[in-house]
Parts: sequence; structure tokens; C-alpha cells
Amino acid sequence: MRRLFSRLLPRSMRSGAITIPVIRLHGAIMAGGNQFRPSLSLASTAGLIEKAFAFKEAPAVAISINSPGGSPVQSRLIFRRIRDLAEEKNKRVIVFVEDVAASGGYMIAVAGDEIVADPSSIVGSIGVVSAGFGFQEMIKKIGVERRVHTAGRNKSILDPFSPERKEDVERLKALQLEIHDTFIDLVKGRRGARLTDDPDLFTGMFWTGKKGLELGLVDALGDMRSFLKQRYGEKTRLQLVSMPRGLFGRKLGVFSSQANGIAASAADGLFDAAEERALWSRFGL
Repeated sequence: MRRLFSRLLPRSMRSGAITIPVIRLHGAIMAGGNQFRPSLSLASTAGLIEKAFAFKEAPAVAISINSPGGSPVQSRLIFRRIRDLAEEKNKRVIVFVEDVAASGGYMIAVAGDEIVADPSSIVGSIGVVSAGFGFQEMIKKIGVERRVHTAGRNKSILDPFSPERKEDVERLKALQLEIHDTFIDLVKGRRGARLTDDPDLFTGMFWTGKKGLELGLVDALGDMRSFLKQRYGEKTRLQLVSMPRGLFGRKLGVFSSQANGIAASAADGLFDAAEERALWSRFGL
């Protein structure tokens, strides 16, 4: 009779069965995003994170990360939301790196109490980068005159259609150093004595998961299922947390208001795709 009653219960309520909620944070990190080009941001991940930490009986939350980075602000906001909920709900956070957790992706990863990577994963890239193009010679060749009118002499710094100015670059460098210091402090605060004193650690260099273990960037090598079953027992069940979709699939936006909005989203998606492609390509992916 007891065995029959046990079978009628959900798996998470059966004796000896532990359910670990799993969320996947995959993609470039940037504000905005749309149905044509979803991206990681606090707005796009907050619901998933809240839902995962709502599993009352779960001793931990597992997070799968595969991101080349992106916005430092959105990276830190996601990091902060994970840590706030981990402390509020008293749950351990175990992060698993797939192909890459670099730059902002690694910033999110250090929200984990433990970081587990595949030996061939890419981790690190603790630095700040800004990239762009200069088009001033091109518009001269095609006979276009650039007209910019500003109130405030610094309103058009780093204009891609104007020659680069030394003082503008110096200003950008100063901003990058401030952001880099914030990143370094966050990593040191979370990883502490586990980090080695390798001189390249905070230079933007990146490594494999195997080397990352030696440097203290990760805590173990392995995969999610094997690691969690070894930690919590063979009966451990992994439950992927996902956001509900609309009647015909939110991603398609079938009845989305306005055709103009859809067209604009598609156009924005092309630029986002180029930016995302550049982020991934830095790591040979």
C-alpha cells in the first residue's frame, strides 16, 4: 500500500528524491532584445531566476551558462539578482559552464557558490572592451556631408563619422578602467583566496576550463547531471525551468500589435546579430 501511495506522488515528493531546478542562461548579454534576436538581460531572465528559487524543497539551484559577455550593467544586474535570491531563500547556487563563460558571462558565473566547467570550456576574459568603426573617409568618397549640431562640446564624442580625437579616446579609457575595477572587485569578492596570483588574471586573457581550475576561476571539472547526482544522490531529478509561452508561441509574435514594430525589431535584430557574432568570434566560436 505504501509503495502504491508513493507512486501516486510527484517525483519531487517521493522519499529520497531530490529535485534541482535548472535554468539556462545562454547568449550574448545586452539590454533590449526582441522576438527575432533574444538576448540575456535582467528583464529577460528575472522571471526564470525567480521561478527557480521558488522551489522550496530544493537545496540548490543549478545554472547553465553559455555566454561570451556583453553589457557590464546587465551582467551585474543578473549577478545581483541571483545572489539576492540565494541569500533570501538560503539556497546554494551551482553554475555549470558550457562552451564559454567569458567577460560578462563570467561575471554572472561568479554568482555561483561553485563553478563547474567542462575541461574544454572557455572562462575568464576579465576586462572591458569597446569596439566600433570609423566612416569619415567613406562618406567623403561618396560625397556625403556630415552635419552635427550640439549644445555641449562633448555631446558628439567618438562619432564614427568624424575623425577620432585623442581626448575622446582618453575619456573612454578612463571609463573602461572604472568598469574594469568594478569587475575585478566583484570577482575577488566572490572567489577570494581561491584565485591564484597569476599576473594575467585580470588582463582580459581567457583560458580553458582545465587551466581555469588551476587559476581558481572554477572549482571543478565535469557536467551538470553527473555532478549533481554525485552530490545529491542517484535519485536526484533535474527540472528545467522555462517561462510559459502564449497561445501560439510568444516567440513568433503572431498577433503582435503593429507590423511596423515587427519590421523594426527585425532590422534591429540584424545589428544585434552582427554584434553578437563579434562577441562569440573572439573565442573561436
